[in-house]
Amino acid sequence: MKKLIFMCFLLFAISTKAYTDPETNADKTGTITGRILDATLKAPLPYVNVIIKNSSGNIITGGITLEDGTFEIEKIAEGKINLNIQYIGYKTVTKSLTIKKGNYKINLGTIYLEEETEGLDAVTIIAETSSIQQKVDRKVITIGKDLAATGTASELMIGIPSVSVDAQTGDISLRGNQNVRVMVDGKISNIPTAQLLKQIPSTAIKSIELITNPSAKYNPEGMSGIINIVLHKNTMIGFNGNVNISLTHEIEAKFNSSIDMNYRNGKFNLYGSYSNNISKNRNQGNIFRLENNSEQFLKFLDKRNSNLYKIGVDYYLNDKNTISVFTTQNNSENGTTGETDVFFYDNLSFNQNQVFSAKSKNASSQYNFDYKHDFTKDGHNIELEVDYNIFEDDRPVDFTYQFAPDENYKDFNNTDRKSTTINLDYVNPLSESTKLELGLQARLFNSDIVYASTGETLNSEGVLRPTPSTNFDYTRDIYSAYATYSKKFEKWTTQIGIRAENVLEDALALSSEASSTETFKNDYFELYPSAFITYSPSDKNAYQLSYSRRIDRPGINQVNPIKEWSTPLISQYGNINLTPQFTNSIEANYTRTLNNRKGTVTGGIFYRIINDDINRALFIDRSDVNSGRVILTNDNFGNTDAYGFELSSNYRPTKWWNINSSFDIYSQVNKGIAENLTAPIETATINDIETKISEVDNVAWNFRMFNNFKLNKTVSLTAFGFYRGKNRSLQLDREPMYFVNLGARVGFAKGKGTFSFNYNDIFNTMEFAFNGSKPFPQTGAFNWESNTWNIGLNYRFGGEKYSAKKRKKRDNNTESDGGFL
Repeated sequence: MKKLIFMCFLLFAISTKAYTDPETNADKTGTITGRILDATLKAPLPYVNVIIKNSSGNIITGGITLEDGTFEIEKIAEGKINLNIQYIGYKTVTKSLTIKKGNYKINLGTIYLEEETEGLDAVTIIAETSSIQQKVDRKVITIGKDLAATGTASELMIGIPSVSVDAQTGDISLRGNQNVRVMVDGKISNIPTAQLLKQIPSTAIKSIELITNPSAKYNPEGMSGIINIVLHKNTMIGFNGNVNISLTHEIEAKFNSSIDMNYRNGKFNLYGSYSNNISKNRNQGNIFRLENNSEQFLKFLDKRNSNLYKIGVDYYLNDKNTISVFTTQNNSENGTTGETDVFFYDNLSFNQNQVFSAKSKNASSQYNFDYKHDFTKDGHNIELEVDYNIFEDDRPVDFTYQFAPDENYKDFNNTDRKSTTINLDYVNPLSESTKLELGLQARLFNSDIVYASTGETLNSEGVLRPTPSTNFDYTRDIYSAYATYSKKFEKWTTQIGIRAENVLEDALALSSEASSTETFKNDYFELYPSAFITYSPSDKNAYQLSYSRRIDRPGINQVNPIKEWSTPLISQYGNINLTPQFTNSIEANYTRTLNNRKGTVTGGIFYRIINDDINRALFIDRSDVNSGRVILTNDNFGNTDAYGFELSSNYRPTKWWNINSSFDIYSQVNKGIAENLTAPIETATINDIETKISEVDNVAWNFRMFNNFKLNKTVSLTAFGFYRGKNRSLQLDREPMYFVNLGARVGFAKGKGTFSFNYNDIFNTMEFAFNGSKPFPQTGAFNWESNTWNIGLNYRFGGEKYSAKKRKKRDNNTESDGGFL
């Protein structure tokens, strides 16, 4: 009996083992377990990536370690595999294993990871020095710690090749032209560009892309092309973030700060950010007019208080489907107080003093939804994106006069703007060397501006009447489709594309004076082709030739007939009848990699043919010819052309010295109107006004040089010099402008933190000086707070060593949202 019981127990145990033991598992899959520790601290490492690849190198499964450093990966198919253990900041460990009978359950025991001495992955590391790279359709300036310490995006742009920033208005231009689109991570923001650039910390910027000849898949606006600001992304497993603080001062204090945080675990990536700009800015200037021996003295104080918030989430449904949603909210309260004194030295009774106080309270909201599906073939995907923007602005302005017959008055401007953009993009790599891209887009835009005033104005008969109120309603809907086809040969790369657009415009300026009501309608269909050819005979030489057709649609301020701003002698209005201008652009570039990989040199030329050129029109105020008042507006002036040459390089003479420099020169024939008087101003009448289209051949050039001197692993010095040559416009000749900036940077906390100090315009040479003859002979100069010092602190916290998964990329080669904006 005992033997029988023993045999029954043995058979039961054997049958149970046969059922549960993975060694005889029917599905023939295995399990790998282990624990990962820091080799020095002997401490557990959480969130380490453990990746399983097959013998062909394709990823088949994987997992991450828990808080105690342990991991378990199940259901691994039978066969030979490679196990990779990857952790940012540590050396990768690779093991070759075989899942087979007798080896279905593998315990690797304790694995010690050693720290990597050469730095972190590109997701978190910021290069010491900036670099310039010429790609097929864009120039990419990677922002290193040298340029990142400049303060804000607006200040950083001054050091970017071919880019200029107006120090007073913050307006940005590319190759001397303000017809440029500015994007952040491939998206147009509803926040005014000048305001937005002052809110983005320079340390949040990964790179600046200058797309001077965009392909057909991009919206065709902007004669000069597109400036795309690419921000650092936070997509690491776990919690991490970044904080920035900056203070700038000369006369008034300017404070910027930001914090962005990110948490990713499993299928969710949650991120949020906040930034602010609290500042005061003083500028002043004078304008002397010879014809009446008068001089204007202008003083301004701008106050800014802006707060920008963003929160979003990415949901990774599986390896093929991703849903992303985010919202940005911006609230800004700005104010400008100014005083203008006008002295008539021959007759003091004409003297005027105007004091104005303008307040602006605006709010901008953006809501974005994105869904992307990846097909089985690598790079084959379809993506739907919906973006909705709201912008509201309330701007009352008080005007106070002394020593003049005008009464004090107040202007009221209220703006309500909405826009919706729907994109559907499809990418199909037909083969290893060819790719097809297709897309549809709808852009719906409406702006409603209401203007009212308590003041009085002179009509054309010279009679004072209450200033009429105006309601300006503007709608523009654009429906477009694009297709691009690219093919790679051994040394050649080609891309052709075409974009078709149908545009519907409807504008109505409804005035309280029925006779002043204006309407405008425009319905047009246009095609925008593009073509690129790149030839790379060796790894040191690359040639590129491109063509595109583009359009400059008038901005809302250029068509808004309501007064935008005024001083006692100048007022600016829009032109509701302004039509778009079209540009055909040809560009050629050559890039040379220097010996011993010490740097690169890129040279390029461009030529543009411009139809229906939009430019400045300067009219004498017909309500009072003898007052010296002028009206600024815009108009179309037929056809013209422009051409230029650019040269940029990054060069490292020694291990401790790096140079980034650029030179650009461009020429354009500017056409416009600047009226003249054919009789002395005291006796002139309307019949003495001479109106004709003028032409000015403007040649302008700029030179920049940025030097970075690395003293040791943590300390470096910088020196930046800029020179802009004399150039001309229809109204003015601008004098040369130049400055020198110096800086120092100290790293701490094992590279997590950076402290910087900058002293800008050290010789206090920055000045906008000019002279002109139309419509009246005049000279003048404007100054602002350029001789400033700046201190900044940047610190990264959380997951510097957490593994990162790359985000999905949209078809315009910019990464989708996450991080700061």
